[in-house]
Amino acid sequence: MTTQKRNDPFIRNEKEANLVKVAAELAERFAARAPLHDREGSFPFENIQDLKDSGYVKLTVPREYGGEEISLYEMLLMQEQLGRGDGSTALSIGWHMGLMLHYRTTRSWPEELFRSFCREVVEKGTLLNHFSTERSSGSPSRGGTPQTTAVKTEGGWLLSGRKTFSTLSPVLDTFLVSASMVERNEIGSFLVRSSDRIHIDETWDTLGMRSTGSHDVILDQAFVPDEAVISSYPVGQKPQAPSDASAWLLHIPACYLGIAHAARDFAVSFAKSYHPASLPTPIADLPTVQQQIGLLESELLVARHLMYAIADRWDKDPLGRLQLIPELGLVKYVATNNAISIVDKAMRVVGGASLSRSLPLERMYRDVRAGLHNPPMDENVIRNLAMRALAEME
Repeated sequence: MTTQKRNDPFIRNEKEANLVKVAAELAERFAARAPLHDREGSFPFENIQDLKDSGYVKLTVPREYGGEEISLYEMLLMQEQLGRGDGSTALSIGWHMGLMLHYRTTRSWPEELFRSFCREVVEKGTLLNHFSTERSSGSPSRGGTPQTTAVKTEGGWLLSGRKTFSTLSPVLDTFLVSASMVERNEIGSFLVRSSDRIHIDETWDTLGMRSTGSHDVILDQAFVPDEAVISSYPVGQKPQAPSDASAWLLHIPACYLGIAHAARDFAVSFAKSYHPASLPTPIADLPTVQQQIGLLESELLVARHLMYAIADRWDKDPLGRLQLIPELGLVKYVATNNAISIVDKAMRVVGGASLSRSLPLERMYRDVRAGLHNPPMDENVIRNLAMRALAEME
C-alpha cells in the first residue's frame, strides 16, 4: 500500500529514490501498527525507535556535525511517504526533522550549543520539539504572550507553566519552551532538559491524530542554565520573520498529502477489485466512480505540484526565501483542504464499508481534519495573499 513507485514524477534522481525507499520501508511497518495505536490512543514508541535505528532522525542535521543535510525538497518526499503509512508518526517526527532543518539554515542558536545538540541527535538519536501553545494564551501564531514564566535565578532561569499540544512529549528528554522573562519584559526560547520538576499530564484524547502523544507538559520551577537561552524579543513586539521564512513547516502539508495519497491508493485498488454481483465488471468501470477518482486525483496532483515547486524554489534561491512566505502558507492551505476533500471522495468510492474501523479510510478521514488546526491558519494565509496583492497596486 505504501510502496513508492519509481515513476513518481516528483522523484528526480537516484538519491531521492533511495531516500524515499528508506521512508517507504518504515511506512510499511508503521501502517501495520497504526490501527491499534489509533484505537488505543497509544504512543508508537516502536515507530520512533525504528526511525532512530534507521538514522532517519539525523537526516536534516548539518553535515559538518555528522548529519546528512538533506534539502527541504528531500525531507518533504520522505515525510509524505511516512504519512502514507501512519499520519500520527509522520506528523510527530516532522516537528523534529523540520526544526533541525530550520536551525541548520538560520543558525539562530548559540553555535557551540547547536553543535553539541546536533552531536546528541547523531550519536544518541535525541529528538527535539518546541512547546509554545497554552490554553490561556492560545496559539503563538496569533500573537499570544506565554503565561509560562521564566524567573531569573543564580546561573540561569526557573521556568513554570503548562504547555499544550506537546507532540512527541513521551519520548523527549530535551525540548524548547517559550516563556515570559519576567524581569526583562521579554519572551524567551529556552532549551530544557528533563528533570523531576517537569511532568507530563496525559491529556491527549482526540478525534484524529490520536497517536502523536501531544499531551500537556507541566514545568514547576524547572531550572535552565543561562547558556541554554536560545533567543529573546520584547513583549508586544512581533518577532522578526526568520531568514528561512519558516519553510520547515511544510512538513505539515507533506504529512497530510501522504495520508490523502494512501486514501487515494486504497480507493483505486478497491474500485479495481470490487465486483458486486449486480455488475458485469468491477466498479472501476462505472462513470460515477471514475468521476470521483478523477476529481480526487486532480486535487492530489495540484497540491503535490504546488508543494514541490515551492520547495524547489526555496532550496535554489536562499536570497528570495522571505518573498515566498505567502506561497509557503498557500501550500499548507491547499494541501490540508485538498486532503480532506480527497479522503472524502475516496470514501464515496468505497461506499458504506469505508466507515468500518476494519478499513483505514475512517482513520484517515479523522486524521486529515487535524490539518486545519496546524499553523499557519487558513485565514492568516488568505490575508497574507490579500495584503500582498493590495500592496502590489500601490
